[in-house]
Amino acid sequence: MRLKVAAVGRWKAGPERSLYEHFARRIALPLELREVEEKKKLPPPALVRREAELLLAQVPKGAVMVALDERGKPFTSVAFARRLAAWRDDGVRDLVFAIGGSHGLDEGLRKKAALVLSLGPMTWPHLMVRAMLAEQLYRAQAILTGHPYHRG
Repeated sequence: MRLKVAAVGRWKAGPERSLYEHFARRIALPLELREVEEKKKLPPPALVRREAELLLAQVPKGAVMVALDERGKPFTSVAFARRLAAWRDDGVRDLVFAIGGSHGLDEGLRKKAALVLSLGPMTWPHLMVRAMLAEQLYRAQAILTGHPYHRG
């Protein structure tokens, strides 16, 4: 299974990027980060719709998409690992995680997602979400392989 993180915004060197890269390097499955952004100044509702178009363009045909959104379903790390394993065992070839910008995700994109996932009820900086997701993907791998990283 191939993993892709499709995220709004481009980042420069910094602690968030370093943390993402730290965990991304440890994930055995192929993992790609695709950053998208709209250069035009648009009012927030139009910007959110445009960002959804850019994110959806990163989803290959037949892929399963997970939208990260604070209004989504929270999972424990073990439940998240089991969900990933189920997709893997069902033959899912491409799994795409969509992360919106500072104004959130378009409702149409959320409806197209196989899962709307919450990392908790708090609002997180969208650049930090990438690192948190990479850590959870690595943790899921540890859970599924019996690695001691996850001792829960």
